[in-house]
Amino acid sequence: MKINFLICICFLSLGCSKVEPRKPINPRPSSTILSKTVAESIRLNTVENLKILEVIKADSSKKYQVSPNGFWYSYVTKIDENRQTPKTGNEVIFEYNITDLQGAVIYGKDELGLKKYKVDKEDFISGLQSGIKLMKMGETIIFVIPSYNAFGISGDGNRIGINQSIKSTVTLINIK
Repeated sequence: MKINFLICICFLSLGCSKVEPRKPINPRPSSTILSKTVAESIRLNTVENLKILEVIKADSSKKYQVSPNGFWYSYVTKIDENRQTPKTGNEVIFEYNITDLQGAVIYGKDELGLKKYKVDKEDFISGLQSGIKLMKMGETIIFVIPSYNAFGISGDGNRIGINQSIKSTVTLINIK
């Protein structure tokens, strides 16, 4: 019995020793990693924008405008009448396609079908979210969207690649 008592006291004394926390391997986060990431993103965006500007320059039949939201657009069909443009919360119906910068179809408008979208209330391609708010019912616009305003560094997981810029021709059919 005394042996069991001594064993219990040994276990209790060992179990109650003061535990010291482990120190992190890198006690301070490295700001150089963040700096490198930012520099690489700036470089990729610059390269992407130069490619887009080359495509726009080669397409001399259209006049492209730059948006403050980071994409370019050109009217195919422009409505000069005093019609309303979509506002936040409006439901719009439109058809669109997605191509690469050279015009090769990635997703055709027949495949995508008509799209119903609540303006600024649903998740959608960010460049087109902003672009649709520029449109009037009946207009068709070609949008040239850099990857950071399209599908970004992940692509769509299917046909649109990593950091891929896209073009999209959108026709606004209705605003509710």
